[in-house]
Amino acid sequence: MTATAAPPAATSTAPIPPPRRRRWHRLVIPFALAAALFTITVVTHAVDQPDTTERGYLSPVATDDDGGNRLAEALRGQGVTVQRETDTLRALLALDTGPATLFVPAPELLHPDTVGALGELPAGRRLVLVDPSLRVLESVDLPVVRADRRWAARAVAPDADGVPCPLPEATRAGTAAAQLQQYAPRVGFANTLQTCYSAGLVHLPWAADVVVIGAGDPFRNDRIGEWGNQALATGLLGGHGRVVWLDLDGPAPPPHFGTGSSGEPAWSPTPGGSTTYDSDDGNGGRPGDGYPGGSGDPSEGDDPSAGDEQDQGQGQPPDRQNPLWAAFPAWFWALLVQLALAALLVVLWRARRLGPPVAEPLPVRVRSAETVLGRARLYQRARARGPAADTLRAAALDRLAARLNLPATTPPAEVAALVAARTGGTTDEAHELLYGGEPSSDAELLALARSLDRVTRTVAAPPDHPTEGDLR
Repeated sequence: MTATAAPPAATSTAPIPPPRRRRWHRLVIPFALAAALFTITVVTHAVDQPDTTERGYLSPVATDDDGGNRLAEALRGQGVTVQRETDTLRALLALDTGPATLFVPAPELLHPDTVGALGELPAGRRLVLVDPSLRVLESVDLPVVRADRRWAARAVAPDADGVPCPLPEATRAGTAAAQLQQYAPRVGFANTLQTCYSAGLVHLPWAADVVVIGAGDPFRNDRIGEWGNQALATGLLGGHGRVVWLDLDGPAPPPHFGTGSSGEPAWSPTPGGSTTYDSDDGNGGRPGDGYPGGSGDPSEGDDPSAGDEQDQGQGQPPDRQNPLWAAFPAWFWALLVQLALAALLVVLWRARRLGPPVAEPLPVRVRSAETVLGRARLYQRARARGPAADTLRAAALDRLAARLNLPATTPPAEVAALVAARTGGTTDEAHELLYGGEPSSDAELLALARSLDRVTRTVAAPPDHPTEGDLR
């Protein structure tokens, strides 16, 4: 009995849902959080760390948080004379009248042609520099280089690094917020420096001793009352009973070239970065001022060739600092570190699946129709017609092998021949249906599914009860 062909099924007119857009916020949110964290960090640091070149920074008459009037009052309370000078030359000339301490809270404001004079102070004077740059250290000819720098000043003990602090003022003050910029000796000068506060303070006990401190916090109004900041600041500045406070409102102008006869002091830079300054009459300056040799004769100590021969005789290699590290400020490297951490977080977030999927039992029972529909939609969304066809053919072959009592190792040609004999079609048609290629469209995939369903129903039906729809 010939089976009656089934009428063609109606083509599905259900619209294919459009592919879902990628969730852009998954990529934007981590970078937005990193940008917000960086912005908050930079703003907080900018508020906490003042600009040393701003007007009023550590000024003896400024009353704001970054000023220094509280320090000036504390010095006057101890009987120390505070002499405020707003001109570099007059501040240097003020040291001629007797022992004093020259306090330079903003060395970056000094003019390059005059900063070298700070290294030629007479004996019995003290120079205190606050956080000088490498340019200032080299211009003053100090055997000191800048080392590590912290993000913010930290309060430490004078001998925090385990090395006893030889400076009595620091020992009496105790713990103070003096560790911000750290310093190290140049090559060949390791035994010349005396360091305190984990190299945040350097003392050079020369004829005119020099103190370099890498943090301005002990001198500021808002922090002078913390720890031993006030004792350290007054101890460094008040040792000679008089402080010449160089208070510059901005970058110092170029030196004035005069004769001294008009009442204005004469100022004339000399070769090699040193500076000569005279008193009011133009000839009454200290003998030897401005000359490294101290004799007043330009031929002694100012000969560049003599200096070169002396440097060569020492046999010490010149100090070299990493130009890449010195070319960018500290906040730039902190930004790179934060961006690297943000990128690492994004990588870890995107790579949350670190291995292949693991089969797990379902927590609840799901209807088979819902499972088939959900998997079909996943195939449809991925346009995976080939894997879908392979799944359908594998399921049909399992059912046919069970009905025909065929082992799993049966060759495809034999399976196709047996199926064709049961359905009434040809072997080639059965082989193409069961082992054919990938459908090129959704319509072909749907036709393949219907043909496989008709074949399995025909083979599974008893011989005397044929089903409709054989393979034609």
